Amino acid sequence: MLRSMYSGVSGMRGFQTKLDVIGNNIANVNTVGFKAGRVMFKDILSQTVSGVTRPEEGTTGGVNAKQVGLGVAIAAIDTIHTPGSAMTTNNPTDVRIDGDGFFAVSPSADGGEVPFLTRAGNFTLDGAGQLVNGDGMFVLDANGGPITLDPAEVKSFTIAQDGSIIAVGADGESQPSGFQLGVVKVTNPNGLEKIGGNLYRMTPNANLDGEVVMTTAGDAEAGTGAIISGQLEMSNVDLTSEFTEMIVAQRGFQANSRIITTSDEILQEVVNLKR
Repeated sequence: MLRSMYSGVSGMRGFQTKLDVIGNNIANVNTVGFKAGRVMFKDILSQTVSGVTRPEEGTTGGVNAKQVGLGVAIAAIDTIHTPGSAMTTNNPTDVRIDGDGFFAVSPSADGGEVPFLTRAGNFTLDGAGQLVNGDGMFVLDANGGPITLDPAEVKSFTIAQDGSIIAVGADGESQPSGFQLGVVKVTNPNGLEKIGGNLYRMTPNANLDGEVVMTTAGDAEAGTGAIISGQLEMSNVDLTSEFTEMIVAQRGFQANSRIITTSDEILQEVVNLKR
């Protein structure tokens, strides 16, 4: 069979995957803390028709190898961790990280499970005064424990840029609550695994040995950013770029389908030689 046909098939599969990623980006254009993805391609191992010939000075010249490419494959599907735009909500439980780092949330309050990471800071206080995310997972402090504010004693609170929660009592006096939002610095954010719900799972390629190290906001040694209260980090999807890439992917898919059509016509001519 013709090599071009299989090259066209690999090209169509690659651009179909690219369209899948673009579609997911556009669908999450208004998702809080969402990070866009991109597809990178690589060529498949080429078939060598003839090898190189070594030149002999003053006798013979060198001859380059003759190789035929066999198509394209997916090299990587990257997650672009550039910061998203800030959306002001003036809600004290809405926070964003102005810089590097992730919030840590856990499905259990005892800290027995490895926490998940997120950039979505749309947190709320439940009926027990526990700081949770939209799915009811506990937001962890710098010590890896849940954050609980006694509703009977704390009437309101503010969150400082270092993540410290300053409580206001019934007497109107402000005092430290003893809690500070935890922030996790990740060496290679692209190595995190998306699990849905604006959550990431730590992997050995994100941090060495897959270790989740809790720190605080504004830690110069860890390189974490400041926490801004009353704001949310929006999606970093650029619609202009996504629609442009969609056009490129569409044309690439059409061009590869034309390769298959042309290869089929050539094979038809070969079959007709028997008649």
